[in-house]
Amino acid sequence: MKISCQRQQLNEAVLNVQRAVSTKSSVPALEGILLKTGENEITLCGYDLELGMTTKIEAQVEEPGNIVLSARLFGDIVRRLPADTVYLATDEKKITSIKSGPADFSIVGIPAEEYPELPAITGETSIKIANCILKSMIRQTIFAVAESDAKPIHTGTLFELSKNRIKLISVDGYRLAMREETAACGEETSFVVPGKTLGEVLKLLGDDDTELEILIGRRHILFQIGSYCVISRLLEGEFLDYRAAIPSASATEVTVSTRAFIDSVERVSLLITDRLKSPVRCVFEDGEIKVSCSTSIGHANDQLSANINGAGVEMGFNNRYLLDALRNTEGDEVKIQLNGALSPMKILPREGDSFLFLVLPVRLKSEAQ
Repeated sequence: MKISCQRQQLNEAVLNVQRAVSTKSSVPALEGILLKTGENEITLCGYDLELGMTTKIEAQVEEPGNIVLSARLFGDIVRRLPADTVYLATDEKKITSIKSGPADFSIVGIPAEEYPELPAITGETSIKIANCILKSMIRQTIFAVAESDAKPIHTGTLFELSKNRIKLISVDGYRLAMREETAACGEETSFVVPGKTLGEVLKLLGDDDTELEILIGRRHILFQIGSYCVISRLLEGEFLDYRAAIPSASATEVTVSTRAFIDSVERVSLLITDRLKSPVRCVFEDGEIKVSCSTSIGHANDQLSANINGAGVEMGFNNRYLLDALRNTEGDEVKIQLNGALSPMKILPREGDSFLFLVLPVRLKSEAQ
């Protein structure tokens, strides 16, 4: 193989593809990036047997070929090369020479035949959706994906497709995040995409309204984002019946400035540390929300005005879960629906129903004021 390409393009491709490379594997090739030549281009591929990422960049191809290079070492070298053009050449012993300006490296490669093949997508359904919409949908639901493997299915986000709607739902046992949009879907189906995959997709998505294509197979999903292709296995199992978890009634409805509520919760949370955990107490009544917190190092009180209709209620929340939900609302004001001290808090946009967040309350100990 003998090629030359632009260092900046190569560096960006390596940085992105590197994130899909296995950091520790019994198959040495999986700790590398596969480079394959095409017509005036090279394809770079990273794969850890669950998530794969490929991209193509322009290149002058003098001799076609392919090689697997250590992702960590290759990435470090490319990032520090001095000139704008990079020359790569591999001999029959798989020794790869990397040259740029006065810098010259020789590193040992691995035969491309040892690199596992990426899965093929079979029996696919396809969706087309704008980059900015999918980016917003993932951002508003990924925070509620479960981090522990107690129920592996919940370490992913449920996608529900109907004729013209796409809905994303994440749950972790303490909270729920749901986001809905219109999108051209071929058929009704549902599947669960790992949170790790969505985290990588989120980094590649732009803020423009260019459409990307998603192909869904029986066991895998493929996101075609510009020159990048992300392929991932789907999670299997029984996802929570989220509809049953959403309270249908509400005794109290609150409209409040999102920023003011976040600021207030952040202020009283200054007393909470990893060692000193305590719920944030919220009292919703008489046109204001009283927010307080008490730990062994002190006590904090704050309050903010809100539009409150219905019965007054006092509730406790994990400060991080409450803040995560409020920070992901994308609106100046939110509507909060409550149904007593032990029912989940429901957070909605002030108008419409594009998203819905649930935060489970924490049982409060009664305390002397």
